[in-house]
Amino acid sequence: MTTRKKVLIIDDEVDLCLLMKTYFLRKNYEVYIAHTLTDGMSRLSSMTPDYLFIDYNLPDGLGWDKLPELYQRFPEIQYHLISAFRPAMPSELDGAKLTIWEKPISLKSLDNFF
Repeated sequence: MTTRKKVLIIDDEVDLCLLMKTYFLRKNYEVYIAHTLTDGMSRLSSMTPDYLFIDYNLPDGLGWDKLPELYQRFPEIQYHLISAFRPAMPSELDGAKLTIWEKPISLKSLDNFF
């Protein structure tokens, strides 16, 4: 029996989350959504996704500021950073395997990656 891959999306844009959830469900992934940094960190403590999509600017903090800590705690996760603009990458992540997605994200661009 094959285990389904897990995706966690941490973004406060409800429509984007629903669009991405529908996309990944159709590709047979398990999908989890959080709309705040606090909720996202809680979900990470209870499950480890294969893919993490995290927005830069969340209602309760900057998602990308958590990346050095997350990368050390969960090096096996493939990180996908979401932003409406391209801020500077934290220097602690120079060697990290990361993908940056600039909003708006298209399903066609996801198809090219997944």
